[in-house]
Amino acid sequence: MSDFMTRARAAEQAMRTVFPATPLQRNAHLSKKYDADIWLKREDLSPVRSYKIRGAFNAMRKQQGQDLFVCASAGNHTQGVAFMCKHMDVRGVIFMPVTTPQQKIQKTRMFGGDNIQIHLTGDYFDHTLAAAQDWCAQQGGYFLSPFDDDDVIEGQASLAVEIEEQLGRLPDHVVLPVGGGGMSSGVATWFGDRTHCLFVEPAGGACLRAALAAGHPVALDKVDNFVDGAAVGRIGDKPFQLLRDRHLSDVIVLPEDRICTTMIEMLNVEGIVLEPAGALAIEAVGDVQSFVRGKTVVCVTSGGNFDFERLPEVKERAQRYSGVKKYFILRLPQRPGALKEFLNILGPEDDIARFEYMKKSARNFGSVLIGIETAKPENFLRLFAHLDDAGFVYTDITDDETLAQFVI
Repeated sequence: MSDFMTRARAAEQAMRTVFPATPLQRNAHLSKKYDADIWLKREDLSPVRSYKIRGAFNAMRKQQGQDLFVCASAGNHTQGVAFMCKHMDVRGVIFMPVTTPQQKIQKTRMFGGDNIQIHLTGDYFDHTLAAAQDWCAQQGGYFLSPFDDDDVIEGQASLAVEIEEQLGRLPDHVVLPVGGGGMSSGVATWFGDRTHCLFVEPAGGACLRAALAAGHPVALDKVDNFVDGAAVGRIGDKPFQLLRDRHLSDVIVLPEDRICTTMIEMLNVEGIVLEPAGALAIEAVGDVQSFVRGKTVVCVTSGGNFDFERLPEVKERAQRYSGVKKYFILRLPQRPGALKEFLNILGPEDDIARFEYMKKSARNFGSVLIGIETAKPENFLRLFAHLDDAGFVYTDITDDETLAQFVI
């Protein structure tokens, strides 16, 4: 056994004094859907509803005598640090982006109580990180990185220790969400070449793919914060050293809207609440279905800190990606009966979800913003064909991201 594996196992054993192992559960629905033996490592069921408590625990337990810990995170890491600050009765100063969901801010306050202070700084994580590091340098505390720290990586690897022990054998594949790379590098290092690891990133934060392509960590030009638990603009240096020999073909990049379909499916079918990053690994199985057929696959559901105020947006994104909801601008003749002609074209499964129109004076036509929900994507083929036959002029704006920001 390597030194890393020995330390990871020791971390896993030590944290049993604080919280129990998270469940490893076989999922019958996903196993049938993908014709494989699918297991979920339920990190969403940890005391802070994510795996981040592992790294915080391991790093903080090694800093004997340290009274002040400083960290920066979009939420999950801060909750782990806050939990451990209260447990160890030490002080914590926590920096979070201004855009962090309120649910994560409130839970962080709840876990840390009087032991922590929270500073909301910056719109993006990288700005928040810089502010936290500057403050820590001035005040003399211990900066606890969310991923770029050997002790944090070692603590996150305890997740892999549990997988192997709970399964009783090695899985054929482990699917890992990637943010800054702390958990994915720790788990991949534990398994080594004994198990095949797949890495999953959101399209708006694919920092591992960019680093592997360049041969070194690079800063992304732009980061989409929707998958806030994995929206990192640059993979950590230490995680990359452990992942640098991985193949690009083992990195799966998923569109943000597609991730929403799994969030809705797991909520409706299984009653499992996942945040966007927590759904990454499950959704990625669809990209490798033929490759994993008949194999044992463990998907790490990395977090369940989901603010239900975001549910309408998640549903909207899922419907648009699935093709059952579209928005278009209709050029409607300004004459009596024109609207009725349009309504008569709608099919029995078509439902108007959005309708905005104001009659314009001295014009023959007016523009109507329309949102349509339907039961099957193919229903839109029929609808658009009938609109064409009737001579209506329309523009589908569903995938026009610039326009959608203003009207959807």
